[in-house]
Amino acid sequence: MAITQAVANSFKGELLTGTHNFTAGTGNVFKLALYTSAATLNSATTVYANTNEVANSGQYATGGGVLTNVSPVVSSGVAFIDFSDLSFTGVTLTARGALIYNTSATNKAVCVLDFGSDKTATSGTFTIQFPADTTAAAILRISG
Repeated sequence: MAITQAVANSFKGELLTGTHNFTAGTGNVFKLALYTSAATLNSATTVYANTNEVANSGQYATGGGVLTNVSPVVSSGVAFIDFSDLSFTGVTLTARGALIYNTSATNKAVCVLDFGSDKTATSGTFTIQFPADTTAAAILRISG
């Protein structure tokens, strides 16, 4: 089993059909689910599934948490999107990675996040801190 950071291949095609709308306030609902090291997630992942998702604990429940969109930006030939950081409080869990997916589009996968190693919270807060919202660092970027 392995988690490999990647943008889902299916997501790339779905962008061309208008499946995903990242506009803050009026766009689709995106969620982030946490997974154990037993999960297999990679560029071939097409939809959210709860197999090997971390167990319910504190504020974390199956399916994960809703992400707050930051509207897409285009700058210097790069389109990019970011999300506000996401925290789960009162949790005891260990996660190796995550899946961002679109609940408004039948749970279609957007991207897989690989944490590099197991990350743990014990009776505390587990936070996903997204990178800076820039052309070089945003969580999702498209350039030509």
